[in-house]
Amino acid sequence: MSSQKVSRRQFLNYTLMGVGGFMGAAVVMPMLRFAVDPALKANASGDFINTGLKISEITETPTRVDYKLEVKDGWYEAEETRTAWVYKDEEGGIVALSPVCKHLGCTVNWEGDEKHKNEFYCPCHGGRYEKSGKNIPNTPPIGPLDLYESQEKDGVLYLGNTKTNEV
Repeated sequence: MSSQKVSRRQFLNYTLMGVGGFMGAAVVMPMLRFAVDPALKANASGDFINTGLKISEITETPTRVDYKLEVKDGWYEAEETRTAWVYKDEEGGIVALSPVCKHLGCTVNWEGDEKHKNEFYCPCHGGRYEKSGKNIPNTPPIGPLDLYESQEKDGVLYLGNTKTNEV
């Protein structure tokens, strides 16, 4: 035993400080985890999804490609269908464009209007895009269609996340 005696006041002070510290930690720890956990979580941003389209089947005419993606939201898992317009450019490189119009998010179609051949057309407000995805001046879209990252594995097209089209 120690030769120093602890007064009643010191004992209550130590006890209340200890209990208060534990209660403060119980309140702060969930908030800290909420703020830090997403930064530490590994994300799947580099994943590429198999579209099932063979590279040899891709032509210079944009073709609509629908592919499925497993999406997990909390405990709920679902299969989501996504779409891309895929074609080969003049150099033989693969171009995969997002079908989402930059005006209001409607879906664009290749040659979707008889008056505008060889263009992507948005039926919602008459938005038009060149084959490269560049928006045509004096039409509603405010920017070009986004590009999907793409790669080839075993002769099949794989698509990743969208990125800004720099045309």
